[in-house]
Amino acid sequence: MRGVKVASMEAHESSAREYVLGNRAPELARLDAQAKTIEPATRLLLRASGIGAGMRALDLGTGLGHVAQLVAELVGPNGSVVGLDQSADALDEARRRAGGDGRFLFTQGDVTSWRDAEPFDVIIGRLLLFHVRDPVHVVRHHLAGLRPGGRFVAIDFDIGAARTEPMIPLVEDVGRWVTGAFLAAGAWPMIGARLGMILEEAGVTEVTTFGVQGYLPPRSPAGPALFAGVVRSLLDVIVAHRIATREQVGIETLESRLAEELGRANAVLLPPTVAGAWGQRPAS
Repeated sequence: MRGVKVASMEAHESSAREYVLGNRAPELARLDAQAKTIEPATRLLLRASGIGAGMRALDLGTGLGHVAQLVAELVGPNGSVVGLDQSADALDEARRRAGGDGRFLFTQGDVTSWRDAEPFDVIIGRLLLFHVRDPVHVVRHHLAGLRPGGRFVAIDFDIGAARTEPMIPLVEDVGRWVTGAFLAAGAWPMIGARLGMILEEAGVTEVTTFGVQGYLPPRSPAGPALFAGVVRSLLDVIVAHRIATREQVGIETLESRLAEELGRANAVLLPPTVAGAWGQRPAS
């Protein structure tokens, strides 16, 4: 996944972009599987960010509510979580999963412009800045929705860190397809590496940032399923931008071919780094 030139973030407008992977049922199922894979890293980063009991939290781009549920564990019975998303279907499922828990409120809105009347103690965006045209604008907008001293937490992928040991040509191909498709669609596949800089430019102070990367053994089904699932969701973009042909991708057999090659080479797969950055709204 190396050797791809990243477009300048500053060249893009500061408005919401349609989620490039879509919100159809297969994509929602893939998001469930992805959330399970990155849940340990997310838990670690959320705890390290300083989210605590009794806080009022906002989860930007909440989707099916995975992060909202994790944040609710940290804010406890006296805290609350607002989940914001543009997809009505995803929000309906998030509400169903929350059951009758009164700590949750899921609302539909544009993450680049939505604002609540009351300030939040913490605002979280996981895999959000990856998909917006102007990440600094989004962070700055929501920084104003925090109480003085409140925390902004960003968690995102650095896809450029994904690799295998030893190197597997098919995995390198998949990396080029996925990275190229995200860039063609205007997303930022390596944004995890720049989260700290983005928060500081937006006015966040006392910024801390680090990443967590997993190591999947050669015969783990998680890696091939994860990689093939992303390619499947991006296939139309990959073909439309001539990054690869449908024949080159071979989506129907891609997952099994990845598993076979990883097993044959006894290769460890390192998925994208889950990077986190957080800091405070200045007290004055």
